[in-house]
Amino acid sequence: MGVGVLSLVGGFISDSHRAWPTLLHNAFFFMAIGLGALFFMAVQYAAEAGWSATVKRPMEAVASYLPYGAAIFGVVVILSALHVNHIYHWADPHVTDPSSEHYDSIIAGKSAFLNPVFYIIRTVVYLVGWILFLRAFMRRSELESQGYDYKNWKRSQSLAAWFLVFFAVTSSTSAWDWIMSIDTHWFSTLFGWYTFAGFFVSAITVITLLVLHLKSKGLLPEVNDNHIHDLGKFMFAFSVFWTYLWFSQFMLIWYSNIPEETTYFMDRFENYKFLFMFNLVLNFFFPFLVLMKRGSKRTFGLLKVVGVIILFGHWSDNFVMITPGVLKDHWHLGWVELGTMLGFLGFFGFIVLNKLASRPVNNPNHVFYEESVHHHI
Repeated sequence: MGVGVLSLVGGFISDSHRAWPTLLHNAFFFMAIGLGALFFMAVQYAAEAGWSATVKRPMEAVASYLPYGAAIFGVVVILSALHVNHIYHWADPHVTDPSSEHYDSIIAGKSAFLNPVFYIIRTVVYLVGWILFLRAFMRRSELESQGYDYKNWKRSQSLAAWFLVFFAVTSSTSAWDWIMSIDTHWFSTLFGWYTFAGFFVSAITVITLLVLHLKSKGLLPEVNDNHIHDLGKFMFAFSVFWTYLWFSQFMLIWYSNIPEETTYFMDRFENYKFLFMFNLVLNFFFPFLVLMKRGSKRTFGLLKVVGVIILFGHWSDNFVMITPGVLKDHWHLGWVELGTMLGFLGFFGFIVLNKLASRPVNNPNHVFYEESVHHHI
């Protein structure tokens, strides 16, 4: 964590215009992993999934970072909306003032949606809503740990259904607000799904790495190769899903060749071409080719290597999503960016591991615990 603080402080001292998008990038990436874990946990309840009962506590531990990440991220985006920095061009009052030489008719046309007050209200609704759902799930989990209670599980299932409806809307609109609006002139109807695919596969990967770590320490004896295989299948499947959305968004914009749409990719091809294309290697070709075989999803060491590469790949993808709209061609990938990432990683790990240490890592009172223990595919 100390490395991250020093890197970020040094970045603000030397070049605050570079440090702000770095802070936004890392704050979003790690918060979104917590949100993805909460979504995955809710899906298990809504689908009445039995296999995942023995890995539910690791899911909860990863999701427990969400309030901390939301607090950091919320401060960053609210300050950005108040034009403390230059991340959001629409936050500059001059661009919507017809008498100003900086007036922008396109941004002015979007000002009913993109204005500081409404933006901050939406941000608070997203973050507070997700945190309240997380707290409700955690309360149900604590009750669950006190004894077998089918009614409590049914209430958790109903809670999951409500959360999934809320998440279906807010996961997309928050992506429009926080990331897509950086490139204010540009828009994509696939962007919300694309952002979701990236942070969801990252969350599954973190959960998998955490389960493998606990398993190696002898703390999850009930978890067998079949559970790991299932987690590996999710990593594989959603890497392919991310690629499908990556290609669909790129292909449709390339094919239609509308100037206000192609500008997004032109910026990235001109100034970020290596990273832009290398992300496809890290996030698709490598996991696709390695995880295609059944045996690879049951080889713990290989899954760890693939998981680390996927996480770095999606961290890099988030960098390419955020940085070009702020820094254009004046970008760097050095000690400020990497040091800040390591700092957030350390803080994230501290929160997650402390949550795990605060209670048993398994819950035999879960309704489907016995089914999960005997899971076989």
